[in-house]
Amino acid sequence: MSRFLFVVPPLVGHVNPTVGIAAELSARGHDVAWVGTEVVRKLTGPDSVVYGCDVPEHGLERTADLKGPAAFQFLWEDFLIPLAEDMAPGVRAAIDDFGPDVVVSDQQAVAGGLIADSLGLTWVTSATTSAELINPLSGLPKVAAWLDGLIDDLRARIGAGNGDADPRMSPHGVLAFTTRELLGQVELPPVVWLIGPSVATRPSTSDFPWEWLDPAVPTVLVTLGTANADAGAGFLKAACEAIEGMTGVRAIILDPGGTLGETGDHILVRGHVPQLPLLERVDAVVCHAGHNTVCEALWHSVPLVVAPIRDDQPIVAGQVVDAGAGVRLRFGRVTPDRIAAAIGAVLDPEGGYRRAAETVGLSFRAAGGAEAAADHLEGLLPRAGVSDREHTEVGNR
Repeated sequence: MSRFLFVVPPLVGHVNPTVGIAAELSARGHDVAWVGTEVVRKLTGPDSVVYGCDVPEHGLERTADLKGPAAFQFLWEDFLIPLAEDMAPGVRAAIDDFGPDVVVSDQQAVAGGLIADSLGLTWVTSATTSAELINPLSGLPKVAAWLDGLIDDLRARIGAGNGDADPRMSPHGVLAFTTRELLGQVELPPVVWLIGPSVATRPSTSDFPWEWLDPAVPTVLVTLGTANADAGAGFLKAACEAIEGMTGVRAIILDPGGTLGETGDHILVRGHVPQLPLLERVDAVVCHAGHNTVCEALWHSVPLVVAPIRDDQPIVAGQVVDAGAGVRLRFGRVTPDRIAAAIGAVLDPEGGYRRAAETVGLSFRAAGGAEAAADHLEGLLPRAGVSDREHTEVGNR
């Protein structure tokens, strides 16, 4: 029986894609464990093996008004680097106790990749966003050199200077939760495996009123994800006003911060929703272009209105538009009229947006998702020191 250790940041969108892979590995007879916070246990279930780790007390706070280079500098200096330093002791303790054959480390949990590399372990990158796949710093050599310096300094602090691999792109393999139909024809290293989204049932405590939905009326889901409450109040209010002015359209608006007041009968405001089953019943999604939300919507052939806020979101939004599966808005300049026009466009059956979303969704399903990821990970076991005979026995259990 082989062992796989997942190292993930305390971000829902980065944990969710790995849940299905872990379930598939477990079904094949492998042992699976996690390094993360209680966010992991909530998403993977009470029986999962989770090794705890520290995270910065204030390091997960995001600043809504940062854009461009300032946002990128903040992401690394004030978020990812402190996160890695705080997670590092927990990662080491988990590796010592669990003894994984393969470590799967999220691109934003760089402690996992750095420590696995420093110990000479077989490790794989979980690329829950496609931003790093296209090398966004290729035209910014000074910024790239600055980031390389930050990572090298971090390697010296938490990895004793051992190893030389980029913790965002393992030389052993990169699980990329996308396909060419969304990513586009960018050049990729051969170690990048385009497996499509890993969509799996996950625990839900939501008491969603399913009877509110009306199959005869187009329904829109409006969500800015779990990490954008600080930036989203104005956008949600504009979206609410837009939909209140539309006829023949209903909307579910995710408002975890409680910023919206009373709304019309054709708008349902919720703090949490069971997103996957809900996507089976909605006709469009308005979102921030978070990779996880985008891929889950397209998996269900649902077209999008995307309004990117920061980080990788502008890149993902561009991919949605290039694929013909959605309309893009400027987050800081949205008005109710612009949101209404965009929603009307993607709902228009003559616009082609749903057909394009269906094309991407079909490519996602064909890519293999969790099963393809498990195949790739099992393929690394001989390199990790697990014999072909042991590998076969485990896979047949």
